[in-house]
Amino acid sequence: MAKSRDDKTMNLFNWTPPQPAKAFEPEKVRAADLRATFCRGMSLALKECGKPREQVAEEMGSFLGEGCPKNMLDKYVSEASEDHSVTLVRFSALVHATRDMRLLQMLAQQFGWAVIPEKFLPAIEEAVLADKIEELQQRQKMARRTWKGA
Repeated sequence: MAKSRDDKTMNLFNWTPPQPAKAFEPEKVRAADLRATFCRGMSLALKECGKPREQVAEEMGSFLGEGCPKNMLDKYVSEASEDHSVTLVRFSALVHATRDMRLLQMLAQQFGWAVIPEKFLPAIEEAVLADKIEELQQRQKMARRTWKGA
């Protein structure tokens, strides 16, 4: 008699944990300098956001409360257009329009930091507190040894 297969239990081997800090694949944004790296990242975000550039430019303009024409957006992401670097304000509008967290991660990585969703902050706080508790326990042990003359 054949065993019946359990199709109601999740297969733990098929589950992958969420990636808290999303980043571009390094080989896709690797460039000669930082400006070109950001151009490649912005270009990739635009390609993968699922919106035409005209719509992204329009959403950026609405976010900023000022015009942001598509041709300016094209110049921001062009490595060849060295005289049109994106400003921080326009960069934040691009993040808003594409909803691509990897853009912020590109910036944060330059300083050894990470950008994570707010929902992970309590877990980080717990880890920081656990480290502090462990440190205090070690100090307590050292103090006890010294105090008791061990």
